Amino acid sequence: MASNSTSGYVCPPPMKPASNGIFQGDNPLDFALPLAILQICLVFVVTRGLAYLLRPLRQPRVVAEIVGGIILGPSALGRNRSYLQAIFPPRSLTVLDTLANLGLLFFLFLAGLELDPKSLRKTGNQALGIALAGISLPFVLGIGSSYVLQATIAKGVDATAFLVFMGVALSITAFPVLARILAELKLLTSNVGRTAMSAAAVNDIAAWILLALAVALSGRSQSPLVSLWVFLSGCGFVVCSILIVPPIFKWMIQRCHEGEPVDERYICATLIAVLAAGFVTDAIGIHAMFGSFVIGVLVPKDGPFAGALVEKLEDLVSGVFLPLYFVSSGLKTDIATIQGLQSWGLLALVIFTACFGKIVGTIVVSIFLKVPLKEALALGFLMNSKGLVELIVLNIGKDRKVLNDQTFAIMVLMALFTTFITTPVVMTVYKPARKAKSAVYKYRTIERKNTNSQLMILACFHSARNIPSMINLIEASRGTQNRNALCVYAMHLKEFSERSSSILMVHKARKNGLPFFNKRHGANCGHVVVAFEAYCQLSQVSIRPMTAISSMTNMHEDICETAERKRAALIILPFHKHQRLDGSLETTRNDFRLVNKRVLEHAPCSVGILVDRGLGGSSHVSASNVSYCITVLFFGGSDDREALAYGARMAEHPGIRLVVLRFVVEPRIKGEIVIVDVSGGESSHTGSVSEDEEVLTEFKQKIANDDSIIYEEKTVNDDAETVAVIREFSRCNLFLVGLKPEGELANALNRSEYPELGPVGGLLVSKDCPTIATVLVMQQYHNGVKGDIKN
Repeated sequence: MASNSTSGYVCPPPMKPASNGIFQGDNPLDFALPLAILQICLVFVVTRGLAYLLRPLRQPRVVAEIVGGIILGPSALGRNRSYLQAIFPPRSLTVLDTLANLGLLFFLFLAGLELDPKSLRKTGNQALGIALAGISLPFVLGIGSSYVLQATIAKGVDATAFLVFMGVALSITAFPVLARILAELKLLTSNVGRTAMSAAAVNDIAAWILLALAVALSGRSQSPLVSLWVFLSGCGFVVCSILIVPPIFKWMIQRCHEGEPVDERYICATLIAVLAAGFVTDAIGIHAMFGSFVIGVLVPKDGPFAGALVEKLEDLVSGVFLPLYFVSSGLKTDIATIQGLQSWGLLALVIFTACFGKIVGTIVVSIFLKVPLKEALALGFLMNSKGLVELIVLNIGKDRKVLNDQTFAIMVLMALFTTFITTPVVMTVYKPARKAKSAVYKYRTIERKNTNSQLMILACFHSARNIPSMINLIEASRGTQNRNALCVYAMHLKEFSERSSSILMVHKARKNGLPFFNKRHGANCGHVVVAFEAYCQLSQVSIRPMTAISSMTNMHEDICETAERKRAALIILPFHKHQRLDGSLETTRNDFRLVNKRVLEHAPCSVGILVDRGLGGSSHVSASNVSYCITVLFFGGSDDREALAYGARMAEHPGIRLVVLRFVVEPRIKGEIVIVDVSGGESSHTGSVSEDEEVLTEFKQKIANDDSIIYEEKTVNDDAETVAVIREFSRCNLFLVGLKPEGELANALNRSEYPELGPVGGLLVSKDCPTIATVLVMQQYHNGVKGDIKN
């Protein structure tokens, strides 16, 4: 321990990495590693808790992380000095800042991956004009604000560096935050979304260039030549990277094939390149994050390589290390320094200047470029969103003594306010994603009088695992040889989250409305699209692959709106469980179960839930080799009639044998089974029974001379005999059943733990009825009457 006799200040000893444990008298909070672990856990709990609380307000996670950092800092909890000394003592801040900046380094690499230089080259004049207006006017107003702040609370700072930092801080648009706000509002593929994304990308690049200039000007040297050398050296680094880095990555990508794991050596080499670039730019004097960002931008976005990089990094970086950066910022933010009428007036001035410059500048130029007024208003507020990039600028300014404590606190609150208001204001002024007037079309069910009319199906799937069975089901559904008899929209359901991979999905999807629609497919298209295109070429079916990228909470809206817009008669959804090698069902993601329930409730047409047990095997079965036995279990009711209509259509395929089992209850056994009161009254039930008889009579007349269709009526006494009959036919390939069959037998079977499968579907996936057959549970559309699927 060294002592400074002049000041009387005693330097604290450096923290040792690990303790010997509390049983040997060590306090874990006095050692670097256990203290860092506690800090990380505390940060994770606070930021994720706030994100959960702010979710109903549809705020991006960055808002929760900024607020969490402020709460953990001296503005809130840090007012308790004992807490601050125990959890965030001054001597631990070096370790915390190092971890935070390391996370920032790799996050900026991921942010660079989100920016596609090819899309920047295609940016139209409209987006370019909006981007320039969104930079220039706020930058000028930021310089004007800097003079006011210098005359009041920022006296004595480097004037040139301060005005550049203020200009950059007010002119930034956070591209990653904007992308997630657009996704939350379902505007990514609207005209507003495309324009905002392109303008924000240009804005982001310009902001980084201006920030590099600001950092170069903020050095400790008094000579302007040093700042010039720093800036020129940074430009030289960028030029060298553009010449050297892309060929190396293209060589790596050529050795990474779609569907195969990326070689670990290439991943490690890329991470080392990111660290090395960070070291070079830090040595130049323009912060290590610039180097990592440049490498991220230069990595080609085609092929599986970029996706593999994101998959390896994003959860650890975005979920664990990056929130530390917000806490590091929060520990520097003390709202208590904003005191008096003058300080709060300056905060209002900065917020007004930031909003006025971005919003008004964007709106004026947008209207000049003939953008509709509502879209111009939405663009103005969208371009005003800040976020992590803003905090990076402010932290660099704080570390380099360009911003004092009070100015820093004012700017952090400005960034938080402008980001927070973006979502609610845009939702108020621009609502194109709200459901438009319902499309009017005739055929919303498979059961119809004109059986020769075209059948439109929206087939949804989560992953490549669902594709073989889905294609084989489509093949069985095509019925006649008429090519126009069946049209299928194959929709790949992908979750949009706070992760960087979501932005990469957006780049790879060709956008044409909501959801994304792939009009053309080049050599870089996914294997999912290839599978459906190959089947389309070999069959008589028109298939149009699509990709829906949305959050799990509103994914059902995309499905239902697309089904209505495409005039679908049937939506096919995969069950949330998939079959394992031992034959049992394993949950894929429980979120998909909620999606299925919401679709059943809000669907504008009939819905089928597909329990996939490998229909036709693990590959596509050609038309000439199709040999399926399909069984329809008919108890009664509209859903069972829909299953029968679908089975009758499938029976038109020459390779399919259809078995229809109708279950009948003998009157004498009514007292021996459980009697369930059927809601709706006796008259409605009688009407349904008469409609069943009419449909079955017509069906039997049609199949009189068809040897491929077998119709049997099974008289049973109770639910046990019903299960026994079903077991006799368990060796078929596909069961078609109704979601809500009517009658006492169906009610007696209602022991399913899956309400979305109904009593019969639940039985077929339970251990009481072992079968290897795929199950399709049908719900018929009832003239706007919603389903009632409860947990």
